[in-house]
Amino acid sequence: MLFDFQAFIEELREKAEKKQIVEKYETLFGPIQWDIKDQIWYTEYLTKFEPLPYAIPEELKNDFDRDLLEQLVIGSFSSDYELKKEEGKKEKELYIAVKSGDQSVVKTVSELRSFQILRLYEIYIEEQMNLHALKAEDENEKNAIEQEREMRVKRWKAVLSTIDREALAGEAKKEQEGKLGDLMGKL
Repeated sequence: MLFDFQAFIEELREKAEKKQIVEKYETLFGPIQWDIKDQIWYTEYLTKFEPLPYAIPEELKNDFDRDLLEQLVIGSFSSDYELKKEEGKKEKELYIAVKSGDQSVVKTVSELRSFQILRLYEIYIEEQMNLHALKAEDENEKNAIEQEREMRVKRWKAVLSTIDREALAGEAKKEQEGKLGDLMGKL
């Protein structure tokens, strides 16, 4: 696997400008152990996002946990996403939109390189750790974070409930066209 959670935590500990993230988190919640999926912010929040299949770079198919990346993207407050079926492609594309100042960058996961995917893991994990610590430290922040999380979970549920409608509508249209063609052939 491309991303090693424990190695990333160790890397944060060694960086002067990042070590306070780990220190604050561990002061509030105890030592960071095991894997990402054992972390409280993952089990309490990101597990609410049931992953859907999407296109990834062929050469990276076995290099990263695509479901985890999707959950991190969907749960992030710092970026936006869209899961969209492109014409002529069999899998949906996961678009990630990141805004920095007045600049906005939109990429699909399928066009990313391994170092970019690795960087996304780092950014999103840092964000989740910071938000979880902030939630524990400040009651106002806790309420704001919980509201934002709730909104993101509701949005994902709406995506899940409508995602297949496009496919079903397309199939119905093809079926209708086929019947129309049969009818026209009989005339």
